[in-house]
Amino acid sequence: MTTRFGLQLWSQATDWPGFRDAALAAEASGWDSVWTWDHLMAIFGPWEQPILEGWTTLAALGPITARVRLGLMVGANTFRNPGLTAKLATTLDHVSGGRAVLGIGGAWFEREHEAFGIEFGNSPGERLDWLDEAVMLTRRLLDGERVDHDGPRYPMRDALCEPRPVQPHLPILIGGGGRTKTLRTVAQRADAWNNNGSLEEIRDALETLQRHCADVGRDIDTIERTASFHIILRDDTDAARARTVELLDHNGVSVEGFGQTVAGSPAEVADILRPYQDLGFSTFIVRMPAPYDRETIERMPEVGALLDG
Repeated sequence: MTTRFGLQLWSQATDWPGFRDAALAAEASGWDSVWTWDHLMAIFGPWEQPILEGWTTLAALGPITARVRLGLMVGANTFRNPGLTAKLATTLDHVSGGRAVLGIGGAWFEREHEAFGIEFGNSPGERLDWLDEAVMLTRRLLDGERVDHDGPRYPMRDALCEPRPVQPHLPILIGGGGRTKTLRTVAQRADAWNNNGSLEEIRDALETLQRHCADVGRDIDTIERTASFHIILRDDTDAARARTVELLDHNGVSVEGFGQTVAGSPAEVADILRPYQDLGFSTFIVRMPAPYDRETIERMPEVGALLDG
């Protein structure tokens, strides 16, 4: 199993030149993919901070990159009709020459929905029902079907997505670890899955996903497993932690209570990631706040060499 790394660039508290240059540095350093958020307001620190829109940011990267895959980690299903989502992913696939990944989830940040008058639903369960229906319809549209569908959430009449994506099968990644609904949708419909948390939490989610796969007759090994971490590399652990504090401070965030961070040398980071690799996670998504850490971007291949060695 070859280890792959994706760089998830926070799109808040940044500008386009800074974001662009970090993405280009990731491609030059050998990363496999570049990701960003799908949020309309900053989600860490003060919500009033500037933030770039996700799909258009990825589309701008398409023509200026050549190799990295591009996707949202993950798209907010509530923001768009699945027909529009299919068209956005298809267009990104064309402008990138066949490198789009359609990342999607149920959405969780109520503040941005309230601010812009976007329907949030009555409960997480309702939003996850919408997600399941939307992913089903998006898959059919991406695969070239003419779709008639009576809802309950997304009625369609003779819907068609043309042109088709460049990729014969544009992959859909679903993010989240909800045991009852999200992971069942992953088992039924996803090409890839993203989750985060402690090793125990991810192991438990994986066991639940295995049960859902068995229920629907799906081979779990046909689903790419991806895990997300905040990672900063330095040979000196204290220097790595100090840089983490610096980046979070730029985003108005205190490191206390922020959550799991991985800060240390390439060998230390590889030791932390290896147990996830043993669970079948082949792709690690590195979450990185602006103004982005160039040393980590340039040195992440050292971690991959240790994991694959």
